[in-house]
Amino acid sequence: MNEKIYSIRMHSSRRGQHISGAERLVPGERLQDIAAELVGRALEHSRGPAEQIRVSIDLVEPQRLVTAKLPDVTTVRVADYPQGRRAAREMLLQAGIGAAAIDAAIEHMTVGAAPDGSSMRGAMLIDAETGTRLEPDRGRGIRASRMDLSARAEVELSRRLAAQGLDNPHVREALVLAGKVLSAPGVVAELCWSDDPHYTAGYLATAELGYRRFPHLKPLGEERGGRAFFVRPQGLDLEALISYLESTPVLFDRIGSVCGVLEWEDESDG
Repeated sequence: MNEKIYSIRMHSSRRGQHISGAERLVPGERLQDIAAELVGRALEHSRGPAEQIRVSIDLVEPQRLVTAKLPDVTTVRVADYPQGRRAAREMLLQAGIGAAAIDAAIEHMTVGAAPDGSSMRGAMLIDAETGTRLEPDRGRGIRASRMDLSARAEVELSRRLAAQGLDNPHVREALVLAGKVLSAPGVVAELCWSDDPHYTAGYLATAELGYRRFPHLKPLGEERGGRAFFVRPQGLDLEALISYLESTPVLFDRIGSVCGVLEWEDESDG
């Protein structure tokens, strides 16, 4: 890849509270357009226009750029968020995540994982067996950053998602983030639901299951959300993992399958 690639990141806040954030990896000729697009998102957010908008731009060193393939996508149809959480828990158990770890993640995200009971801006790192939290700063968490789709992959992903009625920024950006997280050394799964009070969907992701999207993982109007990255502690280099998640640029130039809908039924329903 000979063209210059830039990492552009936006963070916005209002009355001291986080409003929105977004980022892209873009060639130089698209930099101005994408910067304007990200600022526009901060000014038009459903929570109200941002009062502070910070945009940072860095040239990506070509030798540091990693290319990868996105995970497969499946929608899991559930009736409401309690059923969604039961389904997610069962799938994570099947993926080898310990019950204590899953329950700890759900509890922290429900009550607010930050020390003051609010949502963390970053993610928790959770021991996949015991549920112990491993992130050094429980207020900030770990922020997966510097990832995007190539232009060709973006077009193809949008086409496939549109066929399932899922082509929107929430899904595309969450899928890219999940892809980077799964590519990180030591990470075995992720669980996430949004802190946007108007957005009830969430997802889990594992190497085996791919990206499993749930239309309901939290109640409408709830502002608390978050992310949990489940890791295997044996042989884990925590510093290297955090560095990869936060600093290594990953460009997805290949996409996985966009599958249909998986109907979920609780065992008790049958």
